[in-house]
Parts: sequence; C-alpha cells; structure tokens
Amino acid sequence: MGAYFVKRLREIKNPKIKEIRAKGLLIGVEFHLGKSETVRPICEKLMAKGVLAKDTHEKTVRFAPPLVISKDDIDWAIERIKPVFESA
Repeated sequence: MGAYFVKRLREIKNPKIKEIRAKGLLIGVEFHLGKSETVRPICEKLMAKGVLAKDTHEKTVRFAPPLVISKDDIDWAIERIKPVFESA
C-alpha cells in the first residue's frame, strides 16, 4: 500500500514539491518554501478536509496511515490531498 500511496502522491503536480520519501506507509512530502514559511498551514487545510498529517522539520508533511489502509481509502485521501498540495 505504501508504494501505491507514493505513486498517487507523485501524480500531484506542484513545483513546490521538492521530494517524496517513503519507508512503507511512513511517507514524507518535502516542499520548497520561503525562509519564514512552514507546511503547518498545509497540514491544517488537510485536517479541515479530514486527512491527518504532521508537519515535520517545518518543510515536510508526514503521513502515517494505519497499516490496514485500503486502496479505496488512499484514493479517498488523494482526492482531498491533491487540491491542497496543488494550491500550496
């Protein structure tokens, strides 16, 4: 499921996305941001849409979904993540 989640995240187009790293379902999406910017507002927008993520080291959004997540659950999450990441 981790590989599927990363594959779906890589479909999101935004030049501010610097790198997507993963070890199984522990996934980090690093952003190119200005000096004083952080990913905290991105995480808050995701939370408002029902997707929990953690801001890590100010420039990385971290996902750690349950190990029993299904493809349908990932697709549901991507539908909410995509507009937030594309507008970041």
